[in-house]
Order: sequence, then structure tokens, then C-alpha cells
Amino acid sequence: MTTRTTPVTSPEAAGGEHRARRMWRALEPLHAVTYFAPEARATGESLGLRGFWRGYFGQRAAPLGPVPAEVVTALFYNFAPGFVARSVPEVWSVATPAQLLDARLAAVDAALRRALGDVGSAEVAEAAELARAAAAAASTAGRALAAANAALPWPDAPHLVLWQAQTILREQRGDGHVAALVAAGIDPVEALVVFAGAQDLAGDWLRERRGWTVEEWEAARARLADRGLVEPGAGETVADTVLTEAGRRLCAEVEARTDALADEAWRALGDARAERLVALAGPLVERVLAAGDFLERNPMGMRPLVSAGSG
Repeated sequence: MTTRTTPVTSPEAAGGEHRARRMWRALEPLHAVTYFAPEARATGESLGLRGFWRGYFGQRAAPLGPVPAEVVTALFYNFAPGFVARSVPEVWSVATPAQLLDARLAAVDAALRRALGDVGSAEVAEAAELARAAAAAASTAGRALAAANAALPWPDAPHLVLWQAQTILREQRGDGHVAALVAAGIDPVEALVVFAGAQDLAGDWLRERRGWTVEEWEAARARLADRGLVEPGAGETVADTVLTEAGRRLCAEVEARTDALADEAWRALGDARAERLVALAGPLVERVLAAGDFLERNPMGMRPLVSAGSG
């Protein structure tokens, strides 16, 4: 098995992928085990959290403390309010935020040990040091999820330091993405409609995983059509959303703003060290992807930076 990576491209490079986006793709699978690895669900169920979503909302929101559903809905942004309310605040009566934080760290530890094998290697330690330096340079002003995770104590083990650094970085990126959507006047369900069209994702599949009804989805699509962002009556199902040129342009602007807002950490780290982190993370991510199919289809629209092949 071989690992293929593409060098990090500075945001100023013409035609290249933005540095912040490439770093997200390079590292995000190391965070995604938090929710999609089987260890995560098993650990949640051991605390009495039935089903995937109670574990997801509980473990992701735990750094915030026992906040109400309205806060989780606001910060996570693209979930239907009623969908969140099915898990929050009930989850806090089943397990405290402190218990959930311990549980998610234990689950990540188990998942990464299973996937990576040698978590004590020099490569893991070096990657952890670089990622932690980037996370320390990421501003959390106005970014609640990033700030909540940055306030947590750092674990000792390098593979968990690497995971926590990427958790801070990805929540910082996500907070910035929400800001970009708000600035663009795209509400939570509209954001999903546009995302489904841009990523060629099945609308029904995405809608169901965020808790919106067909009626809410179609109303959002109608609003977007009125603004000239999606084709009106593009299909009979929610899977048929087609972006107009204006819609594709707005989507690109939101993504560009998201990248720009997330670039501070990588600017501070510098291209040379960012490229080194990509090179170190590539084999680790490849092992995570090879350890199971839990990232084959995910609602993040993530395309990992590395790909696996025989050789």
C-alpha cells in the first residue's frame, strides 16, 4: 500500500487548493473517529445513551457544559431544532458533560489504537507537536465550539494530542463556516440544500440526517429559487436540487470565506511545517480509513487528502 499526497498550497497560489482546506482534508479523518468509529457508539451506549444521535450530540456538545437545546442548535447550525431537542437536554440527565468528555477520549483512544497500531512512534509524536502548535495559533474569538475545546486540558499521549489539536482546528473552521453562512444570508436548512446541490449528495439522505421534514426542505428550496440560487422545480424529489450559476458562485464565496477564516493557524505554522504535517498525517489517515468503512459515506462531504493504492 502506498500513500499519495499533494503539497500544501499557499492561499496566494493561482489555481491551487486553499492551504486551510487542504489541511482540513489532510487531518479531519483523525477527528471523525470521534463520532463514526464503532468505539464511539459503544462508549456512548455504555453510559446509557441509546442510538447514534444522543451520543453524537452529547459528546460533541460536552465541552460547552450542560447547555440547552437552543444553544446546541445555534452552534451546530444545520440541524433541525426539533431533532436536537430529541436528545438535548435529556442527555445531560443520563451522563454529565464530564462523563461524556471522559467517554469520548476513551473511545478515541481505543479507535486510534486499533487503527494506527503503533501510537507511540516518533512520527505520531512529531505530527502531534505540529498540530498542537497550529491549534494554539488558531483564534477562538467569537468561536464558541473552538473555544470550549481549546479550554480542555491536553491529554498526555501524542496520538490523543494530535486528535485534540484537530478537534480544536476543525471546530474553529466550523465556527467560521457558520459565520460565513450567516453573512451570506443562508439559513440552516438552506445551507443543506445548497450543500447537497454543490456536492451532488442525495438530498433525502442528508435531510434525514439533519432532522428536517420534506416540507421544510422544499420551502427552503423555494426560497433559494426565489433568490435565483437554485433552479425552480428542478425535480420531484429533494435529491434533484440544481444550483444556478449564481448559486454556484455564492457557494464558492462561502467556501472561500471559510478557508480564509481558517487560515490563521496555518499561516502561523508556515508552509514548510504544514507540508511536513501532511506528510506525517498521510500514513496515519490511510490506516484510519483502512480500519473500517465508517467514513465511506458521511454527511460532511469530506474527501480525504490521501488515497490508498496497491504497490
